[in-house]
Amino acid sequence: MRGAEFGSVNSCLGGNLSPNQKTVESSLQEEYGIKKEEIDQILIPMFEEIVGSSPALLAMLSRLAMVAPTDSTVLITGETGSGKELVARALHKRSKRFSRPFISFSCAAVPSSLIVSELFGYERGAFTGAEQRRAGRFELADGGTIFFDEIGELPFEAQSALLRVLQERKFERVGGGSHPVSTDVRVIAATNRNLQAAIVAGTFRLDLFYRLSVFPIEVPPLRDRKEDVPILLGYFTHRYARRAGKKIKYIDKRTIEKLQAHDWRGNVRELENLIERSVILCKGDTLSVDENWPSMEVVQPKAPSCPLGGRLSELQRDLIEAALAECRGRVSGPSGAAAKLGIPSSTLESKIKALKIKKNRFKPD
Repeated sequence: MRGAEFGSVNSCLGGNLSPNQKTVESSLQEEYGIKKEEIDQILIPMFEEIVGSSPALLAMLSRLAMVAPTDSTVLITGETGSGKELVARALHKRSKRFSRPFISFSCAAVPSSLIVSELFGYERGAFTGAEQRRAGRFELADGGTIFFDEIGELPFEAQSALLRVLQERKFERVGGGSHPVSTDVRVIAATNRNLQAAIVAGTFRLDLFYRLSVFPIEVPPLRDRKEDVPILLGYFTHRYARRAGKKIKYIDKRTIEKLQAHDWRGNVRELENLIERSVILCKGDTLSVDENWPSMEVVQPKAPSCPLGGRLSELQRDLIEAALAECRGRVSGPSGAAAKLGIPSSTLESKIKALKIKKNRFKPD
């Protein structure tokens, strides 16, 4: 059973929309309020590696297109393998900083003892083996974008140092004494963790969370955009067939049906790896998936769910009340509670109102 011809599956690549574009546009306009001209704009080749035309994906790309030209800090959330770094690179590519460096920093890959020197650099003689000055990631990214991948894995002590840079736009190299270095970077962070749970657990700073989540973007999991599976299938088949020097003209119909029915816990990365393996094993001009798939998958137990809303509100209340007490009820200004917490005064006022905190009781009589 040969099924779909490769060209038809791949029809959405190269900036062209699928045959169901009209349905997608109608859905976007009705459900998300996105105008047709905005849909056309977000499908330009700037997003060539973010493949798909599902309403969930296009809604995310619409938000991406709105915030990309600004210098606002962006927090990208999403499951493992959903494409968070692709979104970060698209933000940089569409920004006014596109000609400057894009520096990526994996918070989970660097030992905690080296994070500060990796981020801020060090002076000659700062420690044993520091034979010359070395620039850190912030200096390397000057004028461009620094991307913190897996920000939820950043050690608590390093979070304080990052918060200070975000607040003051200055840092000190290790061994640099009191010689601050100014920095001009846009910060983008990504995580697959529940940062609110980490805040409740005391492993992530609430004030840093507010600083990072100026403009949140959630990358939809592949199971919520299954309309994109055939498009991605064609995209990855073309990529890996070309690399392998193979001419694949058809995709087995049962393969397409099987892939669209799959749950994709590993998201786009799982699909990409499967197609790469299938192309390697392909002996003719028709692609089909490994017969052992999906039995080859690792079954992951579901984590027990626990209500966090109440505990998070309690933590927020405690932090806000402590800041108000220290600032004697003052919210705005350089000596106000908002500055101490590292958030806009309007945000703090909204939190005070939502939590029904009586700020007047912290003011002196």
